[in-house]
Amino acid sequence: MLHVSHFWELILGTIVALLPLINPLASAPTFLAITEGNTRERRLQQLRMACCYMVAILVSFLIGGTFIMGFFGLSIPGLRIAGGLLVAGIGSAMLMGPAPDAADSRAQQEARAKRDVSFSPLAMPMLSGPGAIAVTIGFTSLATQWIDYVAIILGIVIVAIITYVTLRLAERVVRVIGVNGMNALTKVMGFLILCIGIQFVVNGILGIATDPGLIRSIRDAVLAR
Repeated sequence: MLHVSHFWELILGTIVALLPLINPLASAPTFLAITEGNTRERRLQQLRMACCYMVAILVSFLIGGTFIMGFFGLSIPGLRIAGGLLVAGIGSAMLMGPAPDAADSRAQQEARAKRDVSFSPLAMPMLSGPGAIAVTIGFTSLATQWIDYVAIILGIVIVAIITYVTLRLAERVVRVIGVNGMNALTKVMGFLILCIGIQFVVNGILGIATDPGLIRSIRDAVLAR
């Protein structure tokens, strides 16, 4: 019973952590801009491929997360702190609402000029950016057996489905919510992402502070005096 509960907790936790970061509602205007001039069928085809690429990217980092950490000598607490700082920075930028600069405009113009924008910039970095990747790698610390990986992957797939449905209705969403509504929603999502990032940092610090090796070293140093 506890195992089943943990399975559903991982699915829900994955959705709650990734959905505010990917934030398909806030991505709707950008999606419409970079697919401007495409037919509806072509736009939906690009969106389907982008969501598939997003799942592939995040699952790859989830499965390869342990290897990546071992190869670079990264610890779980260090990864949590680094990922938390990155996620908090993204949330802070969304909360403050920075004005788009000329570089952003040029990037959108280049994206519109591409024949296929499903992988870049739709899948990466718009849907599976550094924040989502960092959070996904962080989930490797919660997976102790194969069924846990299945739960996290299911959570990623559900997020991809929600993203697809939301962006499929992008034109209606932008028209109904309006510019002010989109700005307000972005700030709310930014606050949630900021909280998630800070919690990641707190968990990382607690992981370091409660590390048995560190506690043993402090105890030995105190006793040596």
